Amino acid sequence: MIKVGCCGFPGGRKSYFKELSLAEIQSTFYKLPAKEETVRKWKAEAPPGFEYTLKCWQAVTHPPTSPTYRKARIEVEPSKFDRYGFLRPTEEVFDAWKKTKRVADLLGASIIVVQCPASFKCSPENTDNARNFFSSIDRKGIEIAWEPRGTWLENPETVKRIVDEFHLIHCVDPFWDQPQSAHSITYFRLHGKERRYNYRYVYTPQDLKNLLSMIKSLKAKTVYCLFNNLQMRTNALQLLELL
Repeated sequence: MIKVGCCGFPGGRKSYFKELSLAEIQSTFYKLPAKEETVRKWKAEAPPGFEYTLKCWQAVTHPPTSPTYRKARIEVEPSKFDRYGFLRPTEEVFDAWKKTKRVADLLGASIIVVQCPASFKCSPENTDNARNFFSSIDRKGIEIAWEPRGTWLENPETVKRIVDEFHLIHCVDPFWDQPQSAHSITYFRLHGKERRYNYRYVYTPQDLKNLLSMIKSLKAKTVYCLFNNLQMRTNALQLLELL
């Protein structure tokens, strides 16, 4: 089964719902909704059969020095900087996960994407953080797609040990990296070609045919393809047409 959608709702939610049946919510990465009623509204306005996934709140994955905190207008006391992000075994990180999980449960989301920044390097300390985090959190009713970046991309064997040990989906861009997980679900986030995270890139028809060939070579039972480029909606619809 191949599921196709976008990271966000390009063109607006109402028209999006008419053309696509899957979306990854991005806003939850920056700041979680202040009211549960907002999440309930998101769920209610989607048509039957529509599927949400969502991105984990940055308080779990990113340190307060990240510019994404400023974008979200989140202020953290300097004395508490080492209490947030990097999957640290702190009360603040576990509480941030709990709040993210609550949003996912209310939304009926199938997957939470845990995207770690490149500054979260593949080191013994961060490996321990990841193991502690994934073994401790409440995961009932949800799958986790882990997207490590930076030097983790140079250490696929370490990634494989972690994703398989904790039954995680390894989230990758297939034009750059191969998923290491033995999970029955594969989760692709497509950020563009020619260079990593090239959001202005427009996938060509041949690119999409190549993507389908990559998918057919996988052993996974379900493959999620989430486009995350400026022309994401156009490319998502083109891929659906090929299917």
